[in-house]
Amino acid sequence: MRIHPAAAGRVLRGGLPWLLVSALAMQAGLARAAEAVPTYTAVAGAPTLLLSGFDLAKLGYVTSEYFMSGTATAYKAAGTLGANGRWRVVPAGSAPFATRLVVVRPADAARFNGTVVVEWLNVTAGQDASPDWNAAHREMIRSGYAYVAVSAQKVGIDGGSVLGLMGVPLKKSNPTRYAALSHPGDAYSFDIYSQAGRLLRSASGAALLGGLKAQRYIAAGESQSAVFMTTYVNAVDPVAKVYDGFLIHSRFGSAAALDNPGVAGGQGVPKHVQLRADLRVPVLTLITETDLMGARLSGYYGARAPDTRLSRTWEVPGTAHADNYTFNVGMTDSGSAPLDKMAAGLEPMSNVLGMKMAKAINNAPQHHYVLQAALANLDRWLRTGRAPAKAALMQVKPGVKADDAPSFVADANGNTLGGVRTPWVDVPVARLSGIGNTGGPLAFLAGVCEPFDAATLARLYPGGKAEYLKKFSVALASAIDAGFILPADRWEILQLAALGYHGS
Repeated sequence: MRIHPAAAGRVLRGGLPWLLVSALAMQAGLARAAEAVPTYTAVAGAPTLLLSGFDLAKLGYVTSEYFMSGTATAYKAAGTLGANGRWRVVPAGSAPFATRLVVVRPADAARFNGTVVVEWLNVTAGQDASPDWNAAHREMIRSGYAYVAVSAQKVGIDGGSVLGLMGVPLKKSNPTRYAALSHPGDAYSFDIYSQAGRLLRSASGAALLGGLKAQRYIAAGESQSAVFMTTYVNAVDPVAKVYDGFLIHSRFGSAAALDNPGVAGGQGVPKHVQLRADLRVPVLTLITETDLMGARLSGYYGARAPDTRLSRTWEVPGTAHADNYTFNVGMTDSGSAPLDKMAAGLEPMSNVLGMKMAKAINNAPQHHYVLQAALANLDRWLRTGRAPAKAALMQVKPGVKADDAPSFVADANGNTLGGVRTPWVDVPVARLSGIGNTGGPLAFLAGVCEPFDAATLARLYPGGKAEYLKKFSVALASAIDAGFILPADRWEILQLAALGYHGS
């Protein structure tokens, strides 16, 4: 029997066959999104991205910029976005885009360790910033990683206010150079980030990397970018399958929405979102005290989940979301800078980017050193299958009332118990916290440092500096043995401890 085409259309639209066709169309759309490879062009000259206050070329690294263009897919939820992170998505439209990549690679192929770190650039300041590079570049350079920065979000290109900060986006920093860039909106940022990884994996990838033959690609993002990366891991990675592992650095409790992403949360997104338990590839999450409590945002405390075969979470006591290393040391930390200058940069300070904080911000460098260990551990996990050490959780106690925020459980010196133990909290010279500061839009991220007075130092270390350094060295050795600090950082840390002790 022949069926008239119009009648066939009515049958398909009115019953199960139409649902099947619709489902197949969605699957086809996801498949097309998962296969899209953009084009690229090299851009001569220095890119607009503040990577360092020193010459990377003198350290054997080459910096290049490329424009990447194509057609990106937006996603929408297929069902409820649950707190367990097991999110399913379907295509929600497509749009052309043109963005940029910045590549920092070893000039000598023999130095390349085979791993590319691909950072989702942070736009909290209203412009592109590279906080993961800032915090972990020492480990990347000495161990021979390649690094790629991706302008995944619209604010970095066109500008906009996040947390009230108005930076200088690419099109204002250099209108002529970046005139060709065009971002259709952050709903497309997830696929733009996928396409960056897919381009690096393609036949063209070796050309972008100067002929280097990459074996592993680590996706990385800090703060606001980590919130987007939480959504990426839960919703997009199962479809895209681009990256070999994820370093989620300083996320808060929620995740970015798919349709109209913000700093955290959005329509249909729970206040607290765990990583999905059925991860495809290894994920290491690093959490500071600020992140756990959240301050003005929902804290990671509500998104805690047990480690699994493919996940590790390191909560680091005595750390702030941003600290002295972030604001004052990272940009000049070349690995050969005089240690007395580095120590001076780690001294307690309350002035940050022209803002006067009520208290000195968190100044202990364990955030930086533990992040470097996290990167190295994740890379080893991908190379060998050997997972990083599991870490205890920071100790907290619930609020008195159901809606009250939790609080940290502190030792006799005021430092938080539990978590990744380091000598800065186990052999302290100050109370270190990730919360409790005021005095500007960044104060809630900067934490607090309250140095001990002479009497307290004398009580803790009656043998003076020699006793302090002996105890510090023992605690440092324990952290290194556990894998939370790298052996390569031992000597420098001990020298900084000696320079930073102000007791008798």
